[in-house]
Amino acid sequence: MNLAPIFGAHPYAKVILETLRRRGHDAALVGGVVRDALRAQQAKQRDFVAREVDLASDASPQQVRRLFSGWKTLEVGKAFGVIVLLAPDGRRYELASYRGESDYDGRRPARVRLVRSLERDLKRRDFTVNGLAARLDGAVVDVVGGVADLEAGVIRTIGDPQRRFWEDGLRLLRAVRFACALGARIEPRTARALAQNSRRLERVSAERVRDEFFKVLATPRAKRGIELLERFGVLALFLPELCALKGVPQPPQYHPEGDVWTHTLLALGWADRLRLDPLLKLAVLLHDVGKPEALRCNEGRHAGGHEHVGRQIVVTVGERLKLSASERNALALTTEEHMRVARLPQMHLAKQLRFVTSGTTPHAPDGSLPRHFPRWAALLSVLLCDAQASVHRASAWLPVLQQTVAVGLRLHDLAQLERAHKLLDGNDVLRLGLNPGPAVGRVLEAVYDRVFSGEIHDREHALEAARRWIERHGLDAG
Repeated sequence: MNLAPIFGAHPYAKVILETLRRRGHDAALVGGVVRDALRAQQAKQRDFVAREVDLASDASPQQVRRLFSGWKTLEVGKAFGVIVLLAPDGRRYELASYRGESDYDGRRPARVRLVRSLERDLKRRDFTVNGLAARLDGAVVDVVGGVADLEAGVIRTIGDPQRRFWEDGLRLLRAVRFACALGARIEPRTARALAQNSRRLERVSAERVRDEFFKVLATPRAKRGIELLERFGVLALFLPELCALKGVPQPPQYHPEGDVWTHTLLALGWADRLRLDPLLKLAVLLHDVGKPEALRCNEGRHAGGHEHVGRQIVVTVGERLKLSASERNALALTTEEHMRVARLPQMHLAKQLRFVTSGTTPHAPDGSLPRHFPRWAALLSVLLCDAQASVHRASAWLPVLQQTVAVGLRLHDLAQLERAHKLLDGNDVLRLGLNPGPAVGRVLEAVYDRVFSGEIHDREHALEAARRWIERHGLDAG
């Protein structure tokens, strides 16, 4: 295995391995970095960049601290023998001692013991594709069949899948996450055990569930992830509101694709295509979550007002997943406003400006509307996914996008005008000796044109330009 791409991006990983080897310790790269590097080499991917590097060694935490006494170290997992080394270049390297684990309680091992064997350490990991290691010379250590499964695109537990999922319920989500990230299938025995142990997720903290779920959403196949989680009975344990969308009818003239569940998954597929961030994908998932309740309130006739019902549901979901206040607010706003955004072209200009700039300080976009107005950009993203998953498609989002461009240009003009007023106003022109009258407006217009074109940037030059314009046109200075 060629380690040059890894060491090129993380040079001190090589220094750490070399230091450990010189002092007589066994050491290796482990886990995801090995998996992803091998996969990149299989695909002949030349631009592979390792994001994180995990290392393991038979050295104990005490020995690691002595060996790297000149470096700052952090004990992030003392009970698990994990030390974080802060390298001279400021990067963090996680170095774990080889270990074995036992007596799991469904969340974490009750007992951890250090071992001297890399092979034993690899066998206690979750999935074969994660049970790979690479030594300093590039030799791959594979005692669990991870290379073959990686090549075949298979997610398989190391050892008995029943035991692996019983040990830690979070592995239910991790299996789906790796299947989505790697474009792999979950092998039948592992899939059966996943479904049979789905309720083990109830023993996992909401924070761990949230973090792993967001990693599923971060993959380019989040739609497939939701389908798998629902099929295995996992989704209903932390997002029952989403499962409740199955079988909820929609008007066929607007939604020939089918029920609300089908529509939502199609919308999420578009979010995958657009590479939206996990929070926005969650917003797409939840945008119609109020429809079942709205239908009941309207005696099955229509789902009018579902956006307002949905806002309350989204707040509850956000609290359950332990989202931050800002994340909950963003989801609630997107849910409540996702219908209104399509009406932007019918609004008068002042209302358009207020809607687009809501929650931000209006100023001139410098070519990046999403950066200046993130709330509006989020609403546009959800609208696009929503429309593409229905009969409307571009007829719903294209007019809004066109009007957004027009609003952006208007905001730019207003900001430029505000800047120009700060440089020069009517009182300044009068102080130059000009009598009140239409000529004052002509002077301002002439100077403002040069401000807008970028010729004038400060007050001194604005005043000088006004003075020369007055002199050149022979205006009455009183």
